[in-house]
Amino acid sequence: MKNVVLAKSAGFCFGVKRAVDTVYENASKENVYTFGPIIHNEEVVKDLEKKGVKVINSLEELDRIKTGTIIIRSHGVSKNVYDAIKRHGMEIVDATCPFVLKIHKIVREESEKGKQIIIIGNENHPEVKGIMGWSVTPAIVIDTVKKAQDLELEQESQVCIVSQTTFNYKKFQELVEIISKKGYNTNISNTICNATEERQTEARDIAKQVDAMVVVGGSSSSNTRKLYEICKNECDNTFYIQTLSDLDLSKLGMADCIGITAGASTPNNIIEEVYTNVRA
Repeated sequence: MKNVVLAKSAGFCFGVKRAVDTVYENASKENVYTFGPIIHNEEVVKDLEKKGVKVINSLEELDRIKTGTIIIRSHGVSKNVYDAIKRHGMEIVDATCPFVLKIHKIVREESEKGKQIIIIGNENHPEVKGIMGWSVTPAIVIDTVKKAQDLELEQESQVCIVSQTTFNYKKFQELVEIISKKGYNTNISNTICNATEERQTEARDIAKQVDAMVVVGGSSSSNTRKLYEICKNECDNTFYIQTLSDLDLSKLGMADCIGITAGASTPNNIIEEVYTNVRA
């Protein structure tokens, strides 16, 4: 039997578990929709579809629905989407992660004071799109050293920096340091959630000491992608899989010690299946 190290932090984080539980609790109602996939895990979304929960991805799709319940995904939505759902008169169940809601509040309040909002994160990620939509003035999104270096604002600008909750903590520090040196009046809120920091630190520590590393999570999961990058940096023999069927066990043949971690939206049953088969 192989020596397998399973990360204690692997699997559903608080916000994801809360969101998924919320959908299952409401699944028996008629006409239940989530605005966007509730979490970035295809297996969970498929299971919810079997229970009658449909996914809508735009306000145009919302306009075609007459009655029902709309559940707002864990990543949150922009203010204009939230207001449109309210105007529509449907029941709203808000499953936005509380840590994301905190960012919405900071961005709304600080932008109302006239501050330039800078979001450290991936501008194509639904969480970041949602955060942008709570700023009363156009927000700037930065995710690379070049974008941070190229940032040019009026010297007397007041700046408020927040982060996508699942952003790489070391990269966040690096980008903030570049922006801080520009001399603006800057207020920094490290809004990377503790679960993300813990998961990334633990994944890095495990990857340093194993022969092979398996990272389990949805293909569109931002936090799983970052875990993969962190692990790959420490352990060349790192595999990114969604389920056990994606893993070629023969490639782990020579590894004596194998590490496993999983993204915040990976269900326990998938992690357990991978762990059991890798150990065998």
